[in-house]
Amino acid sequence: MQNETLLTHKYIIRAALSLLVAASLFFAAKIITEVKSYKYIGGGVLASNAISVSGEGEVFAVPDIATIIFSAESQGKTVAMAQKEVSKKIDAALAFLKNSGISDKDIKTTNYSAYPRYEYNEVVCLSLNCPRPGKQTLVGYDVTQTISVKARDTDKVGAILEGLAKAGITEISGPNFSIDDEEKLKAEARKYAIADAKEKAAALAGDLGVSLVRIISFSEAGNYPIYYAKALESAGGNGGDVLAPEIPKGENKISSNVTITYEIR
Repeated sequence: MQNETLLTHKYIIRAALSLLVAASLFFAAKIITEVKSYKYIGGGVLASNAISVSGEGEVFAVPDIATIIFSAESQGKTVAMAQKEVSKKIDAALAFLKNSGISDKDIKTTNYSAYPRYEYNEVVCLSLNCPRPGKQTLVGYDVTQTISVKARDTDKVGAILEGLAKAGITEISGPNFSIDDEEKLKAEARKYAIADAKEKAAALAGDLGVSLVRIISFSEAGNYPIYYAKALESAGGNGGDVLAPEIPKGENKISSNVTITYEIR
C-alpha cells in the first residue's frame, strides 16, 4: 500500500513538472516574440512624444535608352487596299530598324486600327414631304499602325529618325530618353534622402534638448522627370533629302523625398 502511494506521488510530481516546463516554454516564446516585434519600425506602443523630419536626395544620370513612337496611316476603298499601303511603309521602316541593329524584342506594335470613313450627302427637296435631309455614304476605310521602338544606342537616335523619314513615315513622336536600370538610381537617391533626414533629426533633437529613441514611421515620395527631345520637325518625313537631326540627351534627375518620424524623450 505504501509503495502504491509513493508511486502515485511520483506520477503527480512528474505531471506537475511537465506542466511547469510547458508553461515556461510558452511564456518564453511569447516574450521572445514580443521582443522581436520591437525591431520593426513603429512596433510596440505608439509614442506620445515624437518629431518628424523630411529629407531629400537626388542623383543625375545620362539616359541610356531612347523610345521612339511612329505611325503609318493610309486610306483605301477597302480595308485590304488601305492595309496594303500601311504594310508597305511599316515593312520598309522595320527593315531599316533591323539593319540598324535594333533587336526584335525592342520593336512592338502598340496600336492597329481600321475604321470606315463616311461622307455626308445632303438631299435637296422642294416638296413638303421631304425625306431625311441627308445621309451618310461609305467612301472607304482608314487604317493606322503604331510602332514603339527602343534604341539602346542613344547615339544612333538621329540616324534612326532620318531613316524612318526616308522610309515614308510622317508621324513620329519622341525620342523619350530614359534609364534602363532606374531602380538602382532610385535606391541611391533614397539613401541620400534618408541620410539627409537623419542629419536633420539629430540637429533638431540637439536644439530641442531631447533624445531620439527609435523610428516609428517612414514614408517616401519620388519625382522622376523625363527629358523629351523635339525631333519631329528636324526629321522631316517627305521622303526626300533628309538630314539626321542632332538629338541632345541631357541628364535625367532621379529624386527621393522621405519623411521619418522619431519617438523622443
